[in-house]
Amino acid sequence: MSETMALADDYRLDDQVGFRLRQATQRHTAIFAEHMVEGLTPTQFAAMAKLRELGPASQNLLGRRTAMDAATIKGVIDRLRERGLAETRRDPADGRRLLVALTPEGRRVAAEAIAAGRIITEETLGPLNATEQRRLLDLLAKLG
Repeated sequence: MSETMALADDYRLDDQVGFRLRQATQRHTAIFAEHMVEGLTPTQFAAMAKLRELGPASQNLLGRRTAMDAATIKGVIDRLRERGLAETRRDPADGRRLLVALTPEGRRVAAEAIAAGRIITEETLGPLNATEQRRLLDLLAKLG
């Protein structure tokens, strides 16, 4: 038997990190869809939560802080603007740059979404005890 065949015989999909992460992601996505308000997508929620945390921010900074590439964050911001949840304005410190900010309606929705986000996190991590929850989040941070 070749070494490749022996390695293939030892490979169990259920023991692979990618498979386990995908299962966890599918579970979390279903929980997110069940609880998130206003039909927000995960990327829209991330952008709104980060804007609530940071205040007005450039599109570039917002993309970096939410782990979205330039095209993705632009699309997210465009959709939030279309819904009246975000607005853009010139940066007073640099007129070439646009700042993204939540509108008053966006701040209201963000507050509701963050409350839902807490429930989503609790339910997603529910099978783990407090120590396991912290450990999982720490380990995922190391992978990110």
